[in-house]
Amino acid sequence: MESDDPTVVRVLAIRAEDVLSALEANERRGAEAVLRVTPPFSGRMRARLHLEGAESEYDDPVPLHIPPGRFVRAVPPFPDPDDTEDELRSDPDTTYSRAKHRERHERAVEAWREQARDALVEETTIETPAGDRTVRVAILG
Repeated sequence: MESDDPTVVRVLAIRAEDVLSALEANERRGAEAVLRVTPPFSGRMRARLHLEGAESEYDDPVPLHIPPGRFVRAVPPFPDPDDTEDELRSDPDTTYSRAKHRERHERAVEAWREQARDALVEETTIETPAGDRTVRVAILG
C-alpha cells in the first residue's frame, strides 16, 4: 500500500556501491551525496544515490534524504593522498614515483572501501517529518 507518510517504511533496500560512492564523494570533495527515498512510500523502499541540492523544488510529500553515514558503523578516515605520499617516501625499500604514488593510493582507497563495506549496518534510524524511525536495511550487491 502506497502512502504519503514516510513512517510506513520498514525496510530500506540499498546498493552497497551507492553507499560507498556517497561516502567517498563526500570525503573527497564534499559533494553532499545522500541516499534518497522518493514518495509514494511503502513498507519496503529503495534508497538511491543522489546529490542533495541538485533538484528543483519538491511537491509534498518530499523525498527523504539520508546521509550515507547512517548506513555504516564507524569506518576509518578516508585515505589522504598526501599521507599516502608521505608513507611512500618514508619507505626505505621504495623509490618514489608518481606511478607508485597513484598505485599505492588506489590500494589504500580499495582497502578503505572494503572496511566500509564490512561496516554496513542491518538497521538504521532515518529522520522523517514525524520524527525518527528505525528501519531494517537490505543490502543489494
